[in-house]
Amino acid sequence: MLKQYLQFKLSQKLSPQQIQLMKLIQLPTQAFEQRLKQEMEENPALESGKETDEFDNQLDEFDNTQDDYEEHEQIGEDINVDEYLSDDDIPDYRTQVSNYSADDEDRDMPFAAGTSFTQYLTNQLNTFRLTDDERDIAEFLVGSVDESGYIRRSLADITDDLAFTQNVFTDEKAIEKVLHVVHQLDPAGVGARNLQECLSIQLHRKEKNPDVELAIEIIDNAFDQFTKKHYQKLIQKFDITELQLKDAIEEIERLNPKPGGSYSGNNRIVEHVVPDFAIRIVDGELELTLNGRNAPELHVSREYTNMMKGYKEAKDKSKSQKDAVMFIKQKLDAAKWFIEAIKQRQQTLFVTMSSIMHYQKDYFLTGDERKLRPMILKDIAEEIEMDVSTVSRVANSKYVDTPYGTKLIKEFFSESMTNDQGEEVSTREIKKILETVIENEDKRKPLTDEKLAAILLEKGYPIARRTVAKYREQLDISVARLRKQL
Repeated sequence: MLKQYLQFKLSQKLSPQQIQLMKLIQLPTQAFEQRLKQEMEENPALESGKETDEFDNQLDEFDNTQDDYEEHEQIGEDINVDEYLSDDDIPDYRTQVSNYSADDEDRDMPFAAGTSFTQYLTNQLNTFRLTDDERDIAEFLVGSVDESGYIRRSLADITDDLAFTQNVFTDEKAIEKVLHVVHQLDPAGVGARNLQECLSIQLHRKEKNPDVELAIEIIDNAFDQFTKKHYQKLIQKFDITELQLKDAIEEIERLNPKPGGSYSGNNRIVEHVVPDFAIRIVDGELELTLNGRNAPELHVSREYTNMMKGYKEAKDKSKSQKDAVMFIKQKLDAAKWFIEAIKQRQQTLFVTMSSIMHYQKDYFLTGDERKLRPMILKDIAEEIEMDVSTVSRVANSKYVDTPYGTKLIKEFFSESMTNDQGEEVSTREIKKILETVIENEDKRKPLTDEKLAAILLEKGYPIARRTVAKYREQLDISVARLRKQL
């Protein structure tokens, strides 16, 4: 049975302004600049650059106006025009953070235009004798090559797409024939359907010698054993010596598993990381600066403020004037709030990074990752008295330029564990030691996870084998069998 009833309850909700601030905080420098550009395009009341002192002293103070227009009576009572006029020598919205270098300028990154990878391959087709249908198929195959240089679709799917999209009716056998033509294009290996075919194409195009011929046999007939590094099985299968196998593997290792990558510079724009902060060591102390591109100079449009002033001085206020002043009010409100949000963003970024810098002071002074202290988001949030989610937004997508390279801020966060002396140490410290041990191992007999756990225990870190496996995977290090070398 349905019933209607009233219920009173208290709940917390974020205002649109708070949501906008959170989104601004999350943006890295380049994305922030795009967001700033978008806001200025959408709101003509917001302008960039310094405002002249002449304008600062131009506006006089006016009394509040009571709107008596019948249709806009309520609206008129809500608008206090004086709030949008100021005679301050230095308006608060022009206060800028001065913790960035004066030579930080906004520069547009020029990009060089070049031939795309697809066009580069298509141009090569002109050197082959092809029928009209074969050329249509060849161009379609070239268009299906991804940026790594592979065609990752089945011939059946390509056959269907040719019929539906190009009105070319063919079969898989004809496509296979044209695919062999694509395999002759440069760079070698392009158009392969998998890694095995890619390596085989490159080997068959090399000048033949015993090492290359053995490498071809291994790739074409024993690819599975090769990828799993079953070297003894390969030696028995091909009746060869260990030295011969080593020479053949060296030939394979010289090949390019991603032939499209050699042309990547012309088929896509390379993204550059722009550090949001910079840390320098000055006289033995750490100095933090915020990238100047995060602190733009903004002010409210002079023209829009003059419009509000004209409305204030007008004796007879028409309906069109009242409609216009409502529009102006909305734009000025949005502009003032956006300026204030940017100031809050600058302060939040600086305070958060400053806390992280001092928390990891030993690391930033030495660059030794073993001196990274265990640190979680809650540690910083409690220190700066902000929410954990705010710290997360700052850490997840921001970079800092340090004397030891540009680092992602979230890399400084790590969990802790207790060593055999009862001290809290960072898991980053353990991972660094684990990485060093693996780098120095005998590659002919790589250390298993169990042996790695025993070595770490000897060094004072009681870690289970499964934890070693987890850390190894996080470091993108293969299991012992795949690290084996001849």
